[in-house]
Amino acid sequence: MGTYHSRNGGPLTADGIRNARLPYARLGRRGYQPAQVDALLARLAAETADRCQQIRLLQAENDRIKDALRTWQTDQANHQFR
Repeated sequence: MGTYHSRNGGPLTADGIRNARLPYARLGRRGYQPAQVDALLARLAAETADRCQQIRLLQAENDRIKDALRTWQTDQANHQFR
């Protein structure tokens, strides 16, 4: 199975997916070329998995920063009342 390459070669965007045009099959066959469709689906799956992983990492970092801020705020409040 080949890898689908968009015209600009960059990461897929929602608009890029909406505007994706795959070549039709040769004369005598109907529809799209299965290899092209499979390649696009493989790329969509890979990029979706990558973005999901990035989101999980960002959420973990966000939680870490929130916890650090809460700890700092608690320490600041405790120092004011001493």
